[in-house]
Amino acid sequence: MIRRVSIFAFGVASYAAFFATFLYAVGFVGNFGVPRTIDGPLQGSLAAAILINLGLLGLFALQHSVMARRGFKRWLTRFIPEPAERSTYVLASSAALLLLFWQWQPIGGVVWNLESGVARAAAYGVFAIGWATILFCTFLINHFDLFGLRQAWLALLDRPYTPLRFATPSLYRVVRHPLYVGWLLAFWATPTMTATHLLFALATTGYILIAIQLEERDLVHAHGDSYVAYRRRVPMLIPSLPRREETPVRAPRTA
Repeated sequence: MIRRVSIFAFGVASYAAFFATFLYAVGFVGNFGVPRTIDGPLQGSLAAAILINLGLLGLFALQHSVMARRGFKRWLTRFIPEPAERSTYVLASSAALLLLFWQWQPIGGVVWNLESGVARAAAYGVFAIGWATILFCTFLINHFDLFGLRQAWLALLDRPYTPLRFATPSLYRVVRHPLYVGWLLAFWATPTMTATHLLFALATTGYILIAIQLEERDLVHAHGDSYVAYRRRVPMLIPSLPRREETPVRAPRTA
């Protein structure tokens, strides 16, 4: 019983860390409400700042991708209880992001600046839509499974974990990766694009395009022809009108 309670407590703590990190990320990218944000004047060497920022982004990308692979999960669960694996991933992701927020080096510079009040409001509106889309998509997938709480809860009840079925609700019928679309909107929609922000947006966009390839390889392995047919029918990132489905398919869980 103590082991099951410990796993559940760890899952709750990991989820709390994720939620706090998510809220900080909104302020960090949007430049409001938090002590350190993405923008600011350059202090010190430009080359050093760029290298530090790329290193922080690379560390997050490495953690996020390696820990999501099936082989790493099998290795990790040799040392930790299987119901705690997802929570461990979530906690590690939050730690990598918090490190990025803490050590991020602004480099200044302005790429564009929207002066019209209407244009600035529109940019902030798209920014908000991006973050709302991210959160909404987590619930389409199964928010609590995605962030490890469902696994911890089932362990507390001493019930076996049952994998989610593959479904394509709502936005997943018009684009395969609406969660990533939300991230792209959140990262690129800004009334003032600085050189720092542009570096961040370009690097994260590159990571997203690579992550999609890795994720879809795993999804094809897990769901076979169902996902192959889904991938053929539904575009990757640019939404289209939904088409009539010949066979029911289920939504993929994002890494």
